[in-house]
Amino acid sequence: MTKVTPFLMFQGQAEEAMNYYVSLIPDSEILRIKRYGANEAGAEGSVMQAAFSLKGQEILCIDSNVQHAFTFTPSFSLYITCDTEEEIDYLYEKLLNGGSELMPIDNYGFSKRFGWLVDQFGVSWQLTLE
Repeated sequence: MTKVTPFLMFQGQAEEAMNYYVSLIPDSEILRIKRYGANEAGAEGSVMQAAFSLKGQEILCIDSNVQHAFTFTPSFSLYITCDTEEEIDYLYEKLLNGGSELMPIDNYGFSKRFGWLVDQFGVSWQLTLE
């Protein structure tokens, strides 16, 4: 075993989500994208498989060519430890845009500033202040 990598399955929004995430988090980038071609299983040009990096953590994603009755669940989330109050507030506001709040930013005892949300793509994020 060489590593464990989070894998996100989207239904047509993989590239949009990757671009959004790497635009918000410094030191992040899209590593590679393989697209469906003409006459392949998925919609032409959609993401067959891609990889992006958020602060060095590689994440894989796809646009599923099969419609599923399920999507993401908040019980699995991406967890970010922020360095400053400005950083946590910025990320929370940007990720919450078009999404929904699970726990507003507050002092919950285990963290002096913590927030949990689901973004516009259905991905769950937990943000905490170091």
